[in-house]
Amino acid sequence: MALIMVRTAIIFLVLLVIMRLMGKRQIGEMQPFELVITLLISELACIPMADASVPLLYGVVSVVTIFVLHELVTLIDLKGKPFKALLSGKPSVVVNKSGIDAYELKRNRLDVSDLIESLRAAGYFSLDSIDYALYEANGTFSALPKQGYESGQNSLPLVILSSGKFDGKNLKFSGLKQSFFEELLRREGVRQRDVLVLTADGAGKIYLQENGKKYRTLQTAYPGGRSW
Repeated sequence: MALIMVRTAIIFLVLLVIMRLMGKRQIGEMQPFELVITLLISELACIPMADASVPLLYGVVSVVTIFVLHELVTLIDLKGKPFKALLSGKPSVVVNKSGIDAYELKRNRLDVSDLIESLRAAGYFSLDSIDYALYEANGTFSALPKQGYESGQNSLPLVILSSGKFDGKNLKFSGLKQSFFEELLRREGVRQRDVLVLTADGAGKIYLQENGKKYRTLQTAYPGGRSW
């Protein structure tokens, strides 16, 4: 038992030194290759701590080797822009002044609901309250709001249609029938299957974007004066 405790303490000290040498970004917002290295280090460190038959030196040498590789990759990352994009990726602009970029969302294995969740987490509830939004290479989300965007966020927008499919839960919450939105689409000359996203807020503002087209906003009155 005492031997395991001593071996664990030694590995802990080695890891502490290595992580400090890797810099602040390693313990903050990591690039993909840094996450891989961190996972490898944790796995390699566990082996000599848990198995007393494995020489302690093996674990220390493995961790130090990973550190050396980290420094080499970081050097390449800093010196060569093409290699930086290959190793760390690049930011993806998922919203622009025309609306949502469906291609960029798909390329990043995201859908409209993921984007809207990120927007809400950043404090933006309406899709038309921002000019640009992007996911950084490390996965963090950033958005550039329109001037005076707060005045347009008077009610919670609900995703009614996404990728041509109605959201039954949000329809129920809104208290509106699917036929109301089907009629709205007919008036606008839009086919349901062509809708990338349609949101509706409690004040009657509709955000509508077709696949491959610029978004538009509409103002409508709900049956029975419904609002939320």
